Amino acid sequence: MNASSNGVAVSARIRAFEAADTEPVVALWRAAGLVVPWNDPYRDIERKSTVQPELFLVAEAAGAVVGTAMVGYDGHRGWVNYLAVDATRRGSGLGRQLMAEAERLLVERGCPKLNLQVRSTNTSVIEWYRTLGYEPDGAVSLGKRLIPDVAGPIDAAT
Repeated sequence: MNASSNGVAVSARIRAFEAADTEPVVALWRAAGLVVPWNDPYRDIERKSTVQPELFLVAEAAGAVVGTAMVGYDGHRGWVNYLAVDATRRGSGLGRQLMAEAERLLVERGCPKLNLQVRSTNTSVIEWYRTLGYEPDGAVSLGKRLIPDVAGPIDAAT
């Protein structure tokens, strides 16, 4: 249980994603601005369901999905994608709770380092991650789309 910025106690249970979570998760991602035209969130969920599905985390409170983190480990580095917290619960510590669980699960698997990507324009989120001890690596992130999710122009920033 955490106290939110308005002093109201907030509790959430973190668990693995279940198929019934699909619509609330996509709605949360859309509300958080994480869905972009060149990534189909439903396809991302389908893909994650086949690779380390136990690392797709959902935070649930009062029966509602209020947070997510899509975690992965490739044997060299860990990754976190789709970290999202419901707008009404931001500042409650839920994002920290999700990241702590992601880190715990990765350490449990022997993961030496966690990487994540944040769009360079999202300065408030970059600063939030810095409060958790994350720093810019000085590396350039490159990407190449192998399977297009949608027809049309594809932004390499995914």
